[in-house]
This record gives sequence, C-alpha cells and structure tokens, in this order.
Amino acid sequence: MASPIEGPHRGRPRAPAPDGRRSAAPVRGRGRLPMPVLALLVAVFLTGCAATTGSTAGESSPTAAAPTAVAPTVTAPWAAGAPGNTAAGDGTPSTGTPGAEGTTRSRTGPGAHPDTPAPLGGLGPRTLALIPGDTRQVVVVTGRGRDANRSEAVLYRRTVSGWEAGTAWPARNALNGWTDHHLAGDLRSPIGVFTLSDAGGLLPDPGTLLPYDESPGFSIDGTGFMGEPLAGSFDYVVAIDYNRVPGTSPLDGTRPLGADRGGGIWLHVDHDGPTQGCVSLEEGHMRQLLLALDPGQHPVIVMGDAGSLSR
Repeated sequence: MASPIEGPHRGRPRAPAPDGRRSAAPVRGRGRLPMPVLALLVAVFLTGCAATTGSTAGESSPTAAAPTAVAPTVTAPWAAGAPGNTAAGDGTPSTGTPGAEGTTRSRTGPGAHPDTPAPLGGLGPRTLALIPGDTRQVVVVTGRGRDANRSEAVLYRRTVSGWEAGTAWPARNALNGWTDHHLAGDLRSPIGVFTLSDAGGLLPDPGTLLPYDESPGFSIDGTGFMGEPLAGSFDYVVAIDYNRVPGTSPLDGTRPLGADRGGGIWLHVDHDGPTQGCVSLEEGHMRQLLLALDPGQHPVIVMGDAGSLSR
C-alpha cells in the first residue's frame, strides 16, 4: 500500500527519400560509417542511456519546486464526529475519494499525483470520505471481527509525504463487538468517524493539548465482565464525540440523540477485559496518545471492525 519502470525510448526509423533512391553521401572507406551517420548514432546511444538511468515516473527534476500537500476534497452530508455521523443515520458512510488498502505512505509512480497523500491503510472509500479535509491526526481502531472485543489502535499523522503510521497498540472494545446503530445497553461499540475534542481523568493532566478535566468523578470500582477490577480505568480518558456535545467535560451527560442511543463512549485505560462500548488502551499508551493529540491538527477516531471500515 512498485510501479513499472518504462524502458528506454527508441528512435523512429527514418523515412525513405521521396524518389526511393538511396542517399548519395560518399563512403570514405569499406566498413566505415560516414562521419555524420556516426555522430547521429552516438547521440541516439546517449539519449537511450538517459532514458534508462533517469528518474522514475512522477519524480520531480532537481530544479522543480517541492510539492505541497493539498488536503483532499471531502464531501460528507454530516460533519464527521457529529452525533449520528452517518450518511443515512444507519452507520453507512457516504461515498468519497477511494483509497488503496494497506497503504500508509505515499508512492510516486505512473498515474500518482505527487501532491496527494497516500490514504489510510485498510479504510474504504466511504469511510475515508467522512474524515475531514483538515484532519492531520487519525486514530484507527480496527476490530478483529464484527462480534469480537479485541482490536488494534494506530495513530496516523499526515505529513507532506502522506499518512504515516505510528506503533500498533493492542486495544479492546465492547463485549459484543461493533454496531452501525448503537443503543444503550447493547454492549457494542459504535462504528464510525468521530472527532476527539476533550479529555480528562482521575489523575492530573499529563501535559495534553486537549482540554483536560481532572475530577474525582472519574473514580470507578467494581469488577468487569471477566471479574477483573475496574479501578483505575478512568485515570485517563479521551471523550469520543458520539452522542455528546464537544467542548464539554467527558463527564457531561448531555445526549443530543437521546438517552436510548447511549453515550459516554471514551478511550480509556484498559482493565484486562472487554468494555461496555468504549475503546481501552494500556495506561502507558493512553499517556502517549494524550501527549500526541493536538486540537490544532483536528484529530478524529475511525473505529469499527475491519470489514465495516473497508467499505
């Protein structure tokens, strides 16, 4: 996520004289070529070498100006991350610019546009269309299956050379897997593209650029689905903007879509078991993510099972 290299260009055969006669140029010696012909052959040979040893297709010449990254045009009916961010309200993303599966860096070759960053690996055209054009950070959480609660998270950064992937982190999601239409109590994580606007936790701000709410309201006890202790799960959280009002504490209980559509979907610290709807990462990885996310880069999270995200 190599392009064929073109062979040397061959010279065109010279057309015969209009009267069909051979050239009247004198031959100076048996077995020797006339000097004008010899000079022409040398020029052709040198031209062929340049064709085989020059830059590959799409590569700029040394004097050409360096390409400037241009944000792709993204057309989506609703803003990414807004409550119910889908084309039809059922979790089906709208159509948009297609991408190549598995590509994390831009490549230059025949047909490639040097100013267009390579698309995010594994994401299909309808999912890519929901990522805002000004987004420069994307957390991609890919589930192992529609009903699986294990997943993988990768933070991508957009650079002038394309999308670059960070380290893959193990993650968990809801007990019953994923859904296009999340409902309270279904124990599934919502599929979609959502903005990441606010953070918080029981522990002090580790230095994130996101607004951070340190509060005892993030205390939790009890046990999870596997009997594991839940204490410390909310030491660090990043609110996922599903059915919430961005710009508020993750603890804010406002549900624009109604309480029946669930809410409180967060990135939080892993407690060695599946979640009720959130995505969890190991504590060290949560700290790294908090330190990396920059609201000036308009970060989003793309989350779902691999099959759904490839649409």
